[in-house]
Amino acid sequence: MSRDVITDEAWELIKDVFPPARTRGRPPVARRMVVEATAWRFRTGTAWRDLPERFGNWNTMYKNFRRWAADGV
Repeated sequence: MSRDVITDEAWELIKDVFPPARTRGRPPVARRMVVEATAWRFRTGTAWRDLPERFGNWNTMYKNFRRWAADGV
């Protein structure tokens, strides 16, 4: 298992902390992917723009993180 992947057991413990996906607008990004991208970004100390492609669009991940942080998640 890769170091930047949250285990299934850990995800089961924390998944309810994050807000539910919006039902309007664009299809939602997987919550787990946003959490993994955020963990990778803070562990490595790199800029959001340097997220590996496997996490998807860096700007989408950043916007989700910023929105959750502003909401106190």
